[in-house]
Amino acid sequence: MGIHLIVDLLGVDPERISRVKPVKGILERAVEESGLKKITASFHQFEPHGVSAVYLLRESHLSVHTWPEYGYVALDIFSCGDDENAMKAYGILLEEFKPEIVEKKVLKRDLYERVEAYPAPRACRL
Repeated sequence: MGIHLIVDLLGVDPERISRVKPVKGILERAVEESGLKKITASFHQFEPHGVSAVYLLRESHLSVHTWPEYGYVALDIFSCGDDENAMKAYGILLEEFKPEIVEKKVLKRDLYERVEAYPAPRACRL
């Protein structure tokens, strides 16, 4: 079904992640240059600082939540399209956010194996 990256970025410059404008620029570049297809995006500015952003993609979603006071970004990319596009977006985000520490979990989502192993009740079948 796709790839799901769950990433913690630490040691990020607070100026890069405090306000919507710079975060939006970074995310727009990552989505456009990676080949992911944006349907819509939503941003929220926290006060005194911090941003939440969610991109609804044709392939699934990309979200970012920032805590500038800790230099921390929580990043989530799920793509049921080409894994390469998700990984390219991830690489661009690392270039732009420039974290000192990266903690990454990669999940391969594979519905087909689980559907065969654990069939859903008839009314819920895909």
